[in-house]
Amino acid sequence: MSDIKSSLVEVMSIDGALCTSLVDASSGMVLGEEGAGVDMELAAAGNSEVVKSKLKTMKSLGIGESIEDILITLDSQYHIIRPMASQKGLFLYLVLDKEKSNLALARRKVQNIEENLTV
Repeated sequence: MSDIKSSLVEVMSIDGALCTSLVDASSGMVLGEEGAGVDMELAAAGNSEVVKSKLKTMKSLGIGESIEDILITLDSQYHIIRPMASQKGLFLYLVLDKEKSNLALARRKVQNIEENLTV
C-alpha cells in the first residue's frame, strides 16, 4: 500500500508524464499533486464535473457499471481520469505528452498505482 505522495511520484515516473493529481470529485479539490504544466486546481474542478456528468448520464441510461477510466485526447496530450475503486469519490488525474508516452502502458501503470493507493 502506498500513500498519496509516493503514489503521485510513481505516476510521474510514467514515460511522458507532465503532471498528476489526486482529486476529490465531490468538491473538486486537489488532495495531492506532482509535476507542472497544468493549473491543477482548475483542472481538478473541471474534471470533477466531467466525472459527475458521466456518472449522471450512465445512471439515466440505466448503466449499472463503474467507470474504469476516462481518456481525453488532445493534439499534443493525453489526459487520463481514473476513479479509485477502493475510495469512492476520488480519482487520479494524469496529463501525458502524446509524443513521449505509450498510452496503453500508461493506463496499465495508473491502474496498478490506483489499486495500491491508500488515503
